[in-house]
Amino acid sequence: MSFYANYLRERTNDEIIETEDGFATYRFIDPQTVYIVDIYVRPEARLRGVASDISDMVVDLAKKRGCSRLIGSVVPSAKGSTASLKALLGYGFKLDSSTNDFIVFSKEI
Repeated sequence: MSFYANYLRERTNDEIIETEDGFATYRFIDPQTVYIVDIYVRPEARLRGVASDISDMVVDLAKKRGCSRLIGSVVPSAKGSTASLKALLGYGFKLDSSTNDFIVFSKEI
């Protein structure tokens, strides 16, 4: 486990999945819901389905804990937000809610 993973667990109780190509941080919101907080894929590995593969790993863990809902978010003012939005929609997320500069998407798992 990386120092960053230890830091997240200690500071925010978030979990992380790390691969050679990227990582996802996630947290369990309630017994039915897991939230993917961040996904990062190194530039050389983008557009190869790595984010979907890592998301699938989070979903597998969530299902084992009895979760039935996955949520993700996009901050429209953040760099790369259009690509993030396309990735969430491509993975099957639907618009859930929006407030100010924060859009929430959800997906049944």
